[in-house]
Amino acid sequence: DPHFLFNNLNTLDSLIDSDSDKAKEYINRLSLIYRYLIQSKDAEVMELSDELQFAENYKYLIETRFGTDYSFRFNYESDVTNKFIPTGALQALLENVVKHNKANNKTIVTNIVIKNDSLTVSNTKASKLNKESLGTGLQNLQSRYQLLSDRNVIIENSNTHFVVSIPIIKLSEEK
Repeated sequence: DPHFLFNNLNTLDSLIDSDSDKAKEYINRLSLIYRYLIQSKDAEVMELSDELQFAENYKYLIETRFGTDYSFRFNYESDVTNKFIPTGALQALLENVVKHNKANNKTIVTNIVIKNDSLTVSNTKASKLNKESLGTGLQNLQSRYQLLSDRNVIIENSNTHFVVSIPIIKLSEEK
């Protein structure tokens, strides 16, 4: 996404003058993100552990760019090995949090919870949404799951929280 790159280059530009060590870390994380995007571009599914590492790097960029406007918390309630999700699914869910919620004196808190058979992304909602959603990204994710699994994406939308649970795919049965 050109906007993603442009926004990150602007952030990097301001970091170079104010905090050169943080600028170096920012470049490192940004390059890890792009390396991962290049390596995974043709894969239908990726290992959950790889997607989570990508999400940690993405989290660093967002929290550096927006300060305390967004907070991402990871909670692993089960092992992440030998588990898969569609490539880019977690990225899409985290991007939606930032795209649709503008913090107004209140941090948007996002919890990413890994359980045995699901990954759940839950976020508080801003009092005024940043951008109205057409639901295209979530519809695409649901369509991908219909091709890959017999399980569905679960979406819960209340006045205060938005929650999406996606199934974890196991390509081989554990013994």
